[in-house]
Amino acid sequence: MTQEAPTPARTTVLVADDHPLWLRALERDLVEAGLDVVATAADGPSTVSRARATRPDVLVLDLNLPGMRGDEVCRALGDLETRVLILSASGEQLDVLAAIKAGATGYLVKSASSQEIVEAVAATARGEAVFTSGLAGLVLGEFRRMAAGDEGATAARPADRPIPELTERETEVLRLVATGMSYKEIAAELVLSHRTVQNHVQNTLGKLHLHNRVELVRFALARGLEDAPAGQDA
Repeated sequence: MTQEAPTPARTTVLVADDHPLWLRALERDLVEAGLDVVATAADGPSTVSRARATRPDVLVLDLNLPGMRGDEVCRALGDLETRVLILSASGEQLDVLAAIKAGATGYLVKSASSQEIVEAVAATARGEAVFTSGLAGLVLGEFRRMAAGDEGATAARPADRPIPELTERETEVLRLVATGMSYKEIAAELVLSHRTVQNHVQNTLGKLHLHNRVELVRFALARGLEDAPAGQDA
């Protein structure tokens, strides 16, 4: 008897925003796109408690919530595997950097279209970093400054010395991650499938005992991998 293939699990999402009309509209758009909105929240403390209760794949989070700011929510949920996509009216540099440093995966401003938001949530669930145009360069620049301040990191492991834990291919993927490329762009550059790139990144996170793309980019930049020559295929 032929067994039917299991139905892929839908991406689960928690949406947190203190504007009721926006919250309902966003929830509707996500559900219509096939995403599973498991909960909503209108303030910081309830966002934290509902995220812990539901463990969603993605938290779509407004920065200016009553009770706790978005970056505070990110830090409070830092031990969860939930990925955080900031969706805010603010595109100010300080807000963006505070959120990313606190652990957010990506950042969109609310002027994005409904389709862009839906696509960003799906990409965030896959582990990609999604930013409103112009913000990715800002974040990467800040990562460079943070990496430059990691005392002794580059000296301990120079850019021209292989990272023992990683294969050549994983090192090459890591180098491209450090340049700010998306997984889709990396896949095209290396002639790999999107899923293969994801697997390499997940393996690298595990081997280096890192938790998210923010830490991964910091690691790579601290070792000068952004400017390292391209490696050979593994």
